[in-house]
Amino acid sequence: MIPQDRLSDPTVRAFVSAVNSGDRKAFQALLAPGATMTDDGTDRDVDDWTEREIWSSGGRMEVESESDGGRSLVVDYANDTFGGMRTRWAFEVTDGRISRFDTGQA
Repeated sequence: MIPQDRLSDPTVRAFVSAVNSGDRKAFQALLAPGATMTDDGTDRDVDDWTEREIWSSGGRMEVESESDGGRSLVVDYANDTFGGMRTRWAFEVTDGRISRFDTGQA
């Protein structure tokens, strides 16, 4: 596992930190206006998805590995609804903010 404070990309590091600390305000500040996402290849509404998959279900990320300068992660992701699963995350960062992220089972 890679400790979140050792992740290479500072914006992705802040994303993981916000998820793991349950900090919605910090998370929202990281998203660029109009940020988009997919889950297993399907477009999702960022607010609805994060409410269900992260905030109301206690989502947490343990990073297994990173690539692409820290913008692609393999994560042991867990929440109180689904338990744990191995997932992949890819981030597009524009001007220090996340403009898109894609996640799904790894």
